[in-house]
Amino acid sequence: MGETHDSKRPRTNGNHVAVNGSTEDDWFIGSIDQGTTSSRFIIFNRFTDPVASHQIEFENHYPHSGWHDHDPIDLIASVEKCIEKATEEFVSKGYKTSQIKAVGITNQRETTVCWDKNSGDPLCRAVVWPDTRTKELVRDLKSKPDADKLLELCGLPLSTYPSSVKLLWLIRNHDEVRKAYEESRLAFGTIDSWLIYKLNGGKDNNIHVTDTTNASRTMFMNLRTCEYDDELLSFFDIDRSKVDLPKIVPSSHPEAFGALASGPLKGTKIAGCLGDQSSALVGHCGFKPGHAKNTYGTGCFLLYNVGSEPVISKYGLLATVAYDFGEGQKAYALEGSIAVAGSGVKFLMNNLGFVRDSSKVGELAESVPDNGGVVFVTAFSGLFAPYWIDDAKGTLFGITQHTQKGHIARATLEATCFQTRAILEAMEKDSGHKLGGLAVDGGMSNSDITMQTQADISVIKVERPEMRESTALGAAIAAGLATKGCWSSMPELYDLTQNKPGRKIFEPVGNPKKIKLMYNRWERAVEMSRGWVRNPIEEYYTANSP
Repeated sequence: MGETHDSKRPRTNGNHVAVNGSTEDDWFIGSIDQGTTSSRFIIFNRFTDPVASHQIEFENHYPHSGWHDHDPIDLIASVEKCIEKATEEFVSKGYKTSQIKAVGITNQRETTVCWDKNSGDPLCRAVVWPDTRTKELVRDLKSKPDADKLLELCGLPLSTYPSSVKLLWLIRNHDEVRKAYEESRLAFGTIDSWLIYKLNGGKDNNIHVTDTTNASRTMFMNLRTCEYDDELLSFFDIDRSKVDLPKIVPSSHPEAFGALASGPLKGTKIAGCLGDQSSALVGHCGFKPGHAKNTYGTGCFLLYNVGSEPVISKYGLLATVAYDFGEGQKAYALEGSIAVAGSGVKFLMNNLGFVRDSSKVGELAESVPDNGGVVFVTAFSGLFAPYWIDDAKGTLFGITQHTQKGHIARATLEATCFQTRAILEAMEKDSGHKLGGLAVDGGMSNSDITMQTQADISVIKVERPEMRESTALGAAIAAGLATKGCWSSMPELYDLTQNKPGRKIFEPVGNPKKIKLMYNRWERAVEMSRGWVRNPIEEYYTANSP
């Protein structure tokens, strides 16, 4: 199939831009990728290659310890500017805006936006997904009688991450949000809902929707019915008559998301929407049960397709919607997250001064044959799935006079790989499916030594595509599948993406006995890092008392 597709492709230069081969019949899909630190707009051709893009970083606000905010106006402004600039680049290469058939959206999940449904203006800053101001509220909610029923209903445990606790905190603690709630003019949404609302012209058209993947991160949606659940809303003391919740629609739809109301692509349909981690799985064409992807960013997010029925984890994982393309094309996933991945590399660079460029950490790790007995439990903020150890701290074990920077660098990369293996094992236990391979993307996936180490430690095939924009591509795929004359099926897309040149596969080649010894040592180190924080409040005041 790959040969057939390639033979029909327009000739491209090194940036995948069509030259001397573009025709009026060529079509393209735009993708809005709204992340935690930046927004992007990427335009993909029919062969899933990016042909134009623009990225803008915006300010993150940290007004108090544990607080993390975004200005909702900054987010929509950055997205609109990216669309404008990327479209300018697209047109400068000889294309026409009419060739862009649809736009998809992918977004940071759980981040919570509140706005006045009458004016369309935000009532406060957006509360970003890693914000922890809700810790005490979560502790109180866990003591409620029905708290143990939540996981079975929505697939998520109570934590500071979901949008539900963020919204409840704002209603209780932010004057403008509380007043709007009491006066029944409060509109709530995750980032996708806010962007769709504003891109459609705000209150003039009042398109207020979300897709199932984003809705599954709120704790308001029943995972099986994919509708708002009265029992869940009641648990969080949310009165539906006082707050406008976005309508839940499939991730791929020709009409539900409206169209761009202004700008160079005015009138272009928004036809797809996926939360970022689901979008990355779709971008890898992980359409079958057993398909898994890992995004190596600041942290890591693993998604594992478990098929058409949700699997509630018994091993510390989250259950979520992988994608929903309608007409029986819905899939669920198990998800596991690692707090420290790329941020561990930055720690070596910024805090310890090992290297000046993060890309050199791999070279430093390769300067030694192994970790020299060093194990680094990178629990800078505790350990996430499947351990969920809040009282662990980052700990280096096995240091001797023989230890060099290279050993610590290698141990830092291995820490991410060990945690990935632990999550993959939990996923296999929960799902009953043997993992066939692991698709990878994100910054750390560029490191050959890290990916080979991942293959060796997990005893699994690791697949890295040449084109790493998997998250943005997923949203483009969702939009294209809903648009007449574009991609017609998931099998077509699978063939198109899997047979591209430049795809690299890392097969496990490690010594099984040595790998087993390394992993046992890692698990022992995890246990030894547990309980470092006994009473953080008492420790803080003791350390800072005169």
